[in-house]
Amino acid sequence: MSTPETRKQDVEHPSQDDRSRHGRDDHALSARPQDRTPVLMARQLEKTVGSGASAITILKGLDVEIHAGESVAIVGSSGAGKSTLLALLAGLDTLTHGELALFGESLSSLDEDGRARLRAGQVGFVFQNFQLLPTLTAQENVLLPLELSERRVDTEQARQWLARVGLEARVQHLPKQLSGGEQQRVAIARAFVTQPALVFADEPTGNLDRATGDRVADLLFTLNRESGTTLVLVTHDPQLAARCDRTLTLDEGRLHTHDGTTVPSHGPEGVDR
Repeated sequence: MSTPETRKQDVEHPSQDDRSRHGRDDHALSARPQDRTPVLMARQLEKTVGSGASAITILKGLDVEIHAGESVAIVGSSGAGKSTLLALLAGLDTLTHGELALFGESLSSLDEDGRARLRAGQVGFVFQNFQLLPTLTAQENVLLPLELSERRVDTEQARQWLARVGLEARVQHLPKQLSGGEQQRVAIARAFVTQPALVFADEPTGNLDRATGDRVADLLFTLNRESGTTLVLVTHDPQLAARCDRTLTLDEGRLHTHDGTTVPSHGPEGVDR
C-alpha cells in the first residue's frame, strides 16, 4: 500500500496469558474512551477499477462506522478487497462513489495533500511488509512521523518508544540489520510515536512466523489498549481478529458482521434498505 513516494503523506512487551493471546481482550473495552463519535464513517462506499466492459466493482455500497477507542478487524478471503478498503478508509486511495468522513471531515472534499494533512500526527500505520525506509536507522524511522507532522522532533522520545518495544539496543541499526520481528516492532513504535487517535494495521503479522507474530500481536494490542487508540486491523488470521472488539467479514464486495449478517446499508435519507 505504501511506497517511498507516499512518505510525505504519512508515513517484546511482556507477553500476556493464553486467554489474552488467543482470545478477545475483554478488559480492553473498559479501558477505552466512552466517546461514541464516529472516528470513521462510510456511507454507500463503492470502489470500481477499470472502465466500460472491463470495469470491476471491488466494493459495493458499504456502510461502516468505527468509534473512538474501538478495535475492529476486517477479515475475508485473499483478493476480497480488504487492503483496498483499508486504503480507502485511510484516505490513501479515492472512492468511486459514496461518502467517507475521517474525524468528521469529508475526505472527498480534500485533495491528496489535504488528506495527508488530516492524517498527519493523528493516524499511524503498520504494514505487512514493514515499510521502513532502508537508509534510515530504527531511531530515524520512528522519528519520521514527528517530522512529517511538523511536531518537535525529540530523539529521546523515539528512543523511549524503541525501548517500549524491546529495541533499546537497536536504535542505530538499519532495517537490513534487523530480523522481521524487530522490523515490525520498529514499525509499531513508529505508528504510536505521535500518540495517534487511529492506527491502521494491514496484515501486521502476515510475514512473521507464528511465535514471532504472537509476540508482535501482544505488543500491538498492549500499546493500543494503553493508548486508548482506535484500531482498524486487516487480517486473514482468525485468532488475531478474535482479539478485536468487533469483526467484519468482507465477502463479494459487501461487509458482514461476525454472526454472518450483512452490515446494514443506508439510503440517502438514512433509512435502512
